[in-house]
This record gives sequence, structure tokens and C-alpha cells, in this order.
Amino acid sequence: MSQTNRGRAQDRARVAGGQDHEVRYEGKKEGVSKDEVKDTIKDVGNSRRKVEAKLDRKGNG
Repeated sequence: MSQTNRGRAQDRARVAGGQDHEVRYEGKKEGVSKDEVKDTIKDVGNSRRKVEAKLDRKGNG
């Protein structure tokens, strides 16, 4: 894990649903709205792998 400016460890394996910039980034990356990202986080949890997998299914389904 990398360190933030404050010395805290960042967990890149998680999507912080309360952080607007993370939700926007994930939505832009997957081509969906930030509301869809938030709904997906509520459904599958904040694991980046699970969120991206579900969003991929939505986009291709």
C-alpha cells in the first residue's frame, strides 16, 4: 500500500463510497453515473474488484 501525505496507508483495493472524487473516478472509468457506482457499492460492498465486475456486467448486459 502507498502512503498518503499524512502518513496513512491507502487501500487501493477499496472504493470509498463517501469520497465524491473516488466515486466520480470509478464512474468515469466504467462509463456509468456516480449514482450507479454508489448503488453498486451498496449492493456488493466496497471491494474495487467486485464493484468493477458488477459495473462491467451492467455495461455489457
